[in-house]
Amino acid sequence: MEFNLEIPGNHHFIRSAGEQGIRINDDYYTSPFIVATRRIVPEWPVSSVDDIDEAALQVIFELEPEVVLIGTGQHQVFLPPKIQMHFYRNGTGFEVMSTDAACRTFNVLAAEGREVVAALLPISETC
Repeated sequence: MEFNLEIPGNHHFIRSAGEQGIRINDDYYTSPFIVATRRIVPEWPVSSVDDIDEAALQVIFELEPEVVLIGTGQHQVFLPPKIQMHFYRNGTGFEVMSTDAACRTFNVLAAEGREVVAALLPISETC
C-alpha cells in the first residue's frame, strides 16, 4: 500500500509497506528494523514477537522516545506481560499493532512533531 508521495523536510517518512518490504524515502527494508523520526537502526535482532526481550528493547529506549510502536507483522500479536513491564518501568508509552498500522501511525505522530520510534517486523505470512 502506498501512503504518500510527499517527502517531509525534517524527519523520516514511511512511503509504503507491503510484502516486498517497507520503504523509507528510497530505501526498502525487508528484515526487522527500528525507525525513529531522525534515525534508522537497520538491523534489529528479532525475528518474531517471541524474540523481543530486555536487550532488544534497550536499543529502542536509547533513542529516548515518548512513544513506541511495535509492528508485529501481518497480524497484531500482543507482547507478554513480562515484556510490557519494561515499558512501564522505563516510563515509555507503547502500542502494539500490525506493521502496516504501525507505519501509518508512525507517519501521523512524526508529522505532529512527536518523538516516536517504530520497531517493525516485516509483513509476511510467517510473522
